Amino acid sequence: MSGSDVRGLLAPFLLLLICERPGHGYDLIERLARLGASDAEPGQVYRALRSLERAGHLASDWVASEAGPARRRYELTTGGMAELQAWMRRLTEVRGLLETCLDRWTRISGEAGGPELSERSPAGREEWEEASWARPLT
Repeated sequence: MSGSDVRGLLAPFLLLLICERPGHGYDLIERLARLGASDAEPGQVYRALRSLERAGHLASDWVASEAGPARRRYELTTGGMAELQAWMRRLTEVRGLLETCLDRWTRISGEAGGPELSERSPAGREEWEEASWARPLT
């Protein structure tokens, strides 16, 4: 996913990762990449962490590091767990919508015998609208 695609989902991604295991910013950026959000920009991640902390969803403290300066370590709060649960309910709803969208696309795409995009021009609109596979799902 691109950085702009990830931006709106940083909050639930970060809450989930911190719920699994508290961590510091750089650690969370690496874990985001393993989650599939490798294009998340560090500045976006740190802004999201500060915003989540201001909202009371995260707490942080400075932890000494064996190799280098102290790092801010983030932990989930009780409010953060409630926010994570709310996000997971919303994402479950979105998943259902995405599955419906993808099922419909599969139905009308070339794999299902639909026309190529170039055949969907306004001039060919009547044929498009009359095609049995282009009718709305019921």
